[in-house]
Order: sequence, then structure tokens, then C-alpha cells
Amino acid sequence: MVKKLTLSDILVTVLIGAVFAIIYKFLWIPYEVLKPLGLHLEQSVYGLWFIAAIVTYLIIQKPGVALIAEFAAGAGETIVLGQFDIPTFVYAILQGLACELVFLAVRYQSRKLSVAVIAGIAASIITLPIDWFYNYLSDVATWNVILMFTIRILSGAIVGGALGYAIVKSLDKTGVTKLFRPSSKKDYDLL
Repeated sequence: MVKKLTLSDILVTVLIGAVFAIIYKFLWIPYEVLKPLGLHLEQSVYGLWFIAAIVTYLIIQKPGVALIAEFAAGAGETIVLGQFDIPTFVYAILQGLACELVFLAVRYQSRKLSVAVIAGIAASIITLPIDWFYNYLSDVATWNVILMFTIRILSGAIVGGALGYAIVKSLDKTGVTKLFRPSSKKDYDLL
């Protein structure tokens, strides 16, 4: 497998990021609806903000695509929302980078569910110091911060990692991803 990004890889990566940018715009609806219910239930959907990097990597499986996809999704989100927001770019770059480090650890050769889940966890963990810097978390009770990030990390694993994996597995079955990765019986057995 050629590990060098082609123009086609980059265009599809940005397209996937753009699709998720539109999804991210509507993600604010359940996020805000769950917020007043307390106990940080809104964090249960937070993992969806990491999914662009994971889905793109599972489709293209080359270095850099997770970072590009997450940045494209973050940039697209600011365009779709109609506001320029530096923190969104910071989150996007660091979340994409966290996923890239997980994929690098497996040398961009594994498409297993466990790798997707770990990438979701890594992306959620990288948000902790960013939230501390940009938010009010130092004023919140410790148990409350722990609860918030526990739910976010679980969401990163389940919504970002497992759902992203399920999406790509479904796309594989339709044959849509054959352009990037011809699927064989061995590939499906590895899933």
C-alpha cells in the first residue's frame, strides 16, 4: 500500500471533513437540549466531534488524513455556523493530532475496532487541557469535572470510535470504499 497522499486522498479527506462539519452544526441541538438535564449528559454526544478523523483514517488509512479531516471539519464548522472561532481550530487540530498518534502507533496498518476506540479516547483526553484553558473548570467541584470527562471519554470511545468503525464497516459492505482499499475476504476477517 502506497503511504503517500494523492490529490484524490486529500480531496476525499476534505470532503469527509465537510460532511462532518454540517453534522457538527446540528450536533449543537442535542448537546444544548441535554445540558439543562444535569450530570453532564451533553457529554454523551461529545464523541461525535472526533468522528471525522476516525472515519477518514479507516477509509483511507494513510498518514495525515485524520489531522486533515478533523481540521477540515473544524474549519467547515466555523463556516457553517457563520462565525470565526479560534478555539474550534485549536480543538480540531489537537483532536486530529491525537488520533494521528494512535494510528502512527499501529503504523497505519490496523483497522480494528480497538484502534478506532483508542483514537476516540485519545481525542477526548486531548480536550481536557484545552477545556481547562478556555473554560471555567477550575471553579467547578472536582467530582463534577471527573464526571464530565468520564462521560466525554466514554463518548469518545463509543460514539467517536465504535460508531465511526460501524459507519466505515457499513460503507465497506456497499463497496464505496474500494477506490481507496480493495476489500477482500481477509480484510473482512480482520474486522
